[in-house]
Amino acid sequence: MSEASIIRIENLRKIYRVGKVDVEALRGVSLEVARGEFLSIVGPSGSGKSTLFHVVGGLTPATSGTVRVDGQDLAAMSDAARTVLRKTSVAFVFQKYNLLPTLTARDNIAVAKDIAGRDSKPDPDFEKVLELLGIAGRLKHKPFELSGGEQQRVAIARAVVNHPAILLADEPTGNLDTENSQIVLSLLRDLNDRLGQTILMITHNPEAAAFGHRIVHMRDGRIE
Repeated sequence: MSEASIIRIENLRKIYRVGKVDVEALRGVSLEVARGEFLSIVGPSGSGKSTLFHVVGGLTPATSGTVRVDGQDLAAMSDAARTVLRKTSVAFVFQKYNLLPTLTARDNIAVAKDIAGRDSKPDPDFEKVLELLGIAGRLKHKPFELSGGEQQRVAIARAVVNHPAILLADEPTGNLDTENSQIVLSLLRDLNDRLGQTILMITHNPEAAAFGHRIVHMRDGRIE
């Protein structure tokens, strides 16, 4: 794995057992992501992109092949070590915002620091992120008081509060209208451009994918 690469995938296969049938979700995928790259993975439902997302994020093990994330071989790591990786080096943004409804935006973001065991002292870099995301004035509001676009921006802030090496975004605009989708995608691009945040985004939308530096197309468990 070159020093410039933060994700390296070689001949990755993932087979799910559905009843008595084996379903091959990934069929020999190989891919390399450069540090600081914004990579979009696009494909129809059932193409394998969500499975790839879960394997790279350490949420599900591969059947075979190699996945190295930030220099670490996921297959060689214990469950506990993969949990630490998800707390410190890999962050997630999903289509559903997954905010805790009883907490304010600020407290939803602080939860990520608590889970990672980070202290809550002021972080100048993070204050820049809040300004960049345009939610500095909305931190006292609970999710029901925020628009869908604002909730997704809070979810992004929560994901990057611990300065992860990699941000994995799974259909981050799937629940948003066109205007808010454009805002969120532009903000992800700004995080990449201004802070060098590595982003791997999966989407079925070619217009969303165009915000990345590079687009990878998947179909039937393979990269086209």
